[in-house]
Amino acid sequence: MEPLALIIGIGIVFVVGAFFLTFIPVGLWISAFAAGVHVGIFNLIGMRLRRVVPGKIVLPLIKATKAGIGVNVNQLEAHYLAGGNVDKVVDALIASQRADMNLLFERAAAIDLAGRDVLEAVKMSVNPRVIETPGVSAVSKDGIELLVKARVTLRANLDRLIGGAGEATILARVGEGIVTTVGSSDSHKEVLENPDKISKTVLNKGLDAGTAFEILSIDIADVDVGRNIGAQLQTLQAEADKNIAQARAEERRAMAVAKEQEMIAVVQEMRARVVEAEAEVPKAMASALRDGKVGVMDYYNMQNVIADTKMRDTISKAGKVEADNVKK
Repeated sequence: MEPLALIIGIGIVFVVGAFFLTFIPVGLWISAFAAGVHVGIFNLIGMRLRRVVPGKIVLPLIKATKAGIGVNVNQLEAHYLAGGNVDKVVDALIASQRADMNLLFERAAAIDLAGRDVLEAVKMSVNPRVIETPGVSAVSKDGIELLVKARVTLRANLDRLIGGAGEATILARVGEGIVTTVGSSDSHKEVLENPDKISKTVLNKGLDAGTAFEILSIDIADVDVGRNIGAQLQTLQAEADKNIAQARAEERRAMAVAKEQEMIAVVQEMRARVVEAEAEVPKAMASALRDGKVGVMDYYNMQNVIADTKMRDTISKAGKVEADNVKK
């Protein structure tokens, strides 16, 4: 039984040792002690209990201590618990110290928690970035469109990085300035001759106010001549005027046709009344003959007058046809 007990005891010791080494980062404590960073073993156990990864605190602390950055464990741990990137903040502090920039840990941590890349911001403060605007369409007073591209040199402003607007705002403001400057020019030739007028005018507007950057320069990269917007607008206006005139003419024609149809209806109605009245004449004559109001001779005289009238109409119509044939 003694060998079995020995094996069980060795197993228990091995399990307890493995658990101890896993829960307590002894290797990390030894690395910190060798680097001259004083981190207690109970402090490391406390990090485990607080669900903090000790490596994400101790290793950046070693790096900061070697670089001469005055930070402590509590600051790094608090930033980690707040959801920040401890390693990137320490790298940013080291980079700012090398660049002789006065960046405090609180400012770097605030920038990191604001969702901005603090290390990239420090690099951009040392090495400005150049961004290029897309082709901005602007129209001068003579109606010619110009397509302008500009390169904007930006430097990060660490004091305004929290709450300051980003690159999209800079691009929008520069585009607005280009449109305003070109639109105030009397001719597109004036802009083509002096493209630096755009950059000077736009740069003097203070477009970096309220942003996280400082505009160092605005350089015009390209200016292309586009469409003749003025001529196109005049063409569209002329087409619109023509369509309006055609619509009004069509309206007048429709009104004339309606009036003509109305007159035709009136004439047809009058003819119908005449035919109806003429149909009553024989009845009236018969009644007059019956009543003795009109004699037979009177009736025959009236028929002669009617026949004579018809003959005269026929002769006049025949003469008119003959005159028309002579003219042809």
